[in-house]
Amino acid sequence: MSGNVESPTSAGVAGESDAVEPGRVRQLWHLLEPLHALLYYAPEAFEEAAALGYGIGERWPSYFPYRAAPLGAGGGERAASAFYSFSPRMVAEHIVPAWRVARPEAVLKARERAVDRVYRSILSDRVDSPELARAAALARRAAEAANTAGRPLAAANAELPWPRAPHQQLWHAATILREHRGDGHLAALLVAGLDPVESLVSFAAIGAASVERFESRGWTSQEWAAARDRLVARGLVNQDGTATEAGRELRRRVEQHTDELAAQPWLASGPAAAAELADLLGEFWVAALSSGLLPSETTLGIGKV
Repeated sequence: MSGNVESPTSAGVAGESDAVEPGRVRQLWHLLEPLHALLYYAPEAFEEAAALGYGIGERWPSYFPYRAAPLGAGGGERAASAFYSFSPRMVAEHIVPAWRVARPEAVLKARERAVDRVYRSILSDRVDSPELARAAALARRAAEAANTAGRPLAAANAELPWPRAPHQQLWHAATILREHRGDGHLAALLVAGLDPVESLVSFAAIGAASVERFESRGWTSQEWAAARDRLVARGLVNQDGTATEAGRELRRRVEQHTDELAAQPWLASGPAAAAELADLLGEFWVAALSSGLLPSETTLGIGKV
């Protein structure tokens, strides 16, 4: 690890008494992720995308511009480097024409409108509750404290102006924090020597999600098989695609490293604020999951790693 990697026990950031447990870091990710992900599945988000001219027969034509818009109107290679585990072909297929349909600035405004509508639909009058306002304030404090060096998606979102409404602030904070964690996860995969498709094969091998679910990332069966063969040669995966003990241990270290790299914003906030936010987010997390909009299985392995 380089000298810029945040450690939960880094001097000058927090002392031992101020430490945030790794389990709390993981819990906050689990709670915030659905609140962010609603953008990619809600009908209101598809309606806003369709109004810009994007196809809505499947979620990818809007997913890629919605998520990549903070990066600006770059090409497929730039977006693929940040999205990592998606096939570069798939990223280019959607990103290259995306900015001919609408400019990133218009997409950013559309996603703000979408989040406003989705949250009002799912949370109803709770969007104006003091509990949501307090959760938004705590999440924003953590997001504003996040060190975005070496984290392109987190930095791009952190540069955007904060919305005024608390429920939109909550989504924006959740987005910065999840991209901060995601950027750190890519660093952990690189340190582990797992290329984009190997990262998926090794994750499927420990049962984080089905192979069929990972097929949504756009890799061919030949590319998947070649990656599996490389991992077999490293002693990480068996011929049947299941993980060896060494493969499970490598993935455990990847997830541990990811948690360590994701801890810095919560260290800056302090354990009391992190605990309070976790308590406040519960009802909003339940509302997001109860909406029926989010898939029961995702490629993130939440609840399985």
